[in-house]
Amino acid sequence: MHLAIAGNIGSGKTTLTTLLSKHYNFEPHYEDVEDNPYISDFYEDMQRWSFNLQIYFLNSRYGTILQLQKGKKNIIQDRTIYEDANIFAPNLHSMGLMSTRDFETYQKMFDSLNHTIKPPDLMIYLRASIPTLVNNIQKRGRDYEESIRLDYLKRLNERYEAWISSYKPRHLIIEVDDLNYAERPEDLGKVIDKIQAELNGLF
Repeated sequence: MHLAIAGNIGSGKTTLTTLLSKHYNFEPHYEDVEDNPYISDFYEDMQRWSFNLQIYFLNSRYGTILQLQKGKKNIIQDRTIYEDANIFAPNLHSMGLMSTRDFETYQKMFDSLNHTIKPPDLMIYLRASIPTLVNNIQKRGRDYEESIRLDYLKRLNERYEAWISSYKPRHLIIEVDDLNYAERPEDLGKVIDKIQAELNGLF
């Protein structure tokens, strides 16, 4: 079983991944943020480092997916390769922060890799408003995220909505603005109930 959690920066993906991995006894796979050699540079100078960052994520996530598909374990994944290709890279290109040449190269690489992988059994999308995202980003206090602009988050949210509305494999949308599953067990219970209903439909 492969569950994946998608959502904008600060939507609560990592927290939910941890909680669900404990509940279901699934192996968690987290986004490679702390060891990412480009991410701090990227937030300082997006135009210079956008292509490097996206290639790093593409390679990292593809390697993870190959590992997962070879293994027999039940896993839950924090962010997916589809978000990079459908949201982050196109957004950088449209903002003029990635050249057309680099973007086309990136897309060709993703298209080649995408033919060799299969989507998660269930994609869980965390839908959050900009105030919720900003609040969560400020709470966790990562230095490199202090320079994230509101218009950047807004553009990402718009692309997430466009992507999930056309995503065909099995998926679930969770509205997180009024949830605090990190501190309120009853909120986590609500999320688990929704996930369970979807998982029951798989069998």
